Parts: sequence; C-alpha cells; structure tokens
Amino acid sequence: MSTIEATRSEAADSAAELVGRIRQRDGLAEVELVDRYRRGVTIILRAESSDASAVEDLFQDTFRIALEKIRRGDLREPSRLSGFLCALARNLVVEHFRRVAARRLASGDLLLAELASPRPDPLEDLLRSERGVVVQQILSEMPSDRDRRILFRFYVAEDAKASICQDLALTSLHFNRVLFRARERYRVLYLESAARRKSPAKTG
Repeated sequence: MSTIEATRSEAADSAAELVGRIRQRDGLAEVELVDRYRRGVTIILRAESSDASAVEDLFQDTFRIALEKIRRGDLREPSRLSGFLCALARNLVVEHFRRVAARRLASGDLLLAELASPRPDPLEDLLRSERGVVVQQILSEMPSDRDRRILFRFYVAEDAKASICQDLALTSLHFNRVLFRARERYRVLYLESAARRKSPAKTG
C-alpha cells in the first residue's frame, strides 16, 4: 500500500470512529467533529457568500444538521464523513441563495416568483397581462442569453436545478454564482424600468 493510500485509509478509519462515538452520544466527539472540519466547511461557505453573518449562520446549521443526521444513523458510510459535510454545506448555500432571492424579488412591485403558474402554459398567461409584458421587456433587455434562460427556468418555469445545470453546462457551485449575478442584473434593469414608468411624460 502506498503512503497516500495508507493516509486515506487512516483518515477513513478515523472518520468512522468519530461517527461511532457521536452515535453513542459522546459530547467530546461532537466538539471534535466541529474542530476537525471547521476549516473545510468555512472555505466552502466563504467561497459562495461574502456576508459574514450568513456564513456564520450556515456554519452553525451545517454542523447542527450533520449531528442530527449522524445520531439518527442517516450517514450510511461513516468513512465518507468529509464528503458528507461538504455536500451538506453546499446544499445549505443553495437554499440560502434561493431564500434571499425570494425576499429580494418580493420587495419590488414585480415578482418573478409570482409569474409561476400551475396552468399548462404559464408563458401564455404571462403575456396576457401588463405585468407580464414588463417582465418580458426587461428579460429581453438583458444582454446575456444565459441570464434570461436561468431566471425564467428557475423562477418562472420552476425547473429543477440539476436539469438547468445539465442544459447550461454548469456545476452546482457555478450555478449559484451565475444565478446571483443574473438576479442582480435583472434587479437593476427592473428598477430602471420602474423609474421610467413613474416619470411624467415630457411635453413640448
């Protein structure tokens, strides 16, 4: 066995041993879990958000949920503890961005989230309303076709993230960044459009 393989095997055994202690309600093992994986989880969260408060909340949630799952026996492969924590942190980041997006969109007069419809053709209903025309106008003004597609599919068509990632050739982490930027660009265009609509027409 090579040195690298031996190191990996030792790490896997150590992770499995730690999981076993947590399942036995060993308080020191829970503290050790946080100490051992603190740096890796923090790096993942900080790579996706510059909001220190959000990072701290997500950090706490990651280990809280991880401990709950480990105690219930949901971690079926204890030797893969590191991968489990990384995946959990990334999933929480995705959900965080989705909630933030919903709150930001809800603060304006026009909500992309409201455009979703249970009817077979939401776009047809969308185009029938004045608000729908405004949305289409704003989306059409966006210079990036990818921005238009990701906003419409995620918020209006409510397509699954995995499907959008596959079609647009995005990784899960890249999807978060692209969605965030597209949302901010849409928000700027929307505010500009709203200002134009509220300005009195000039006569002369």
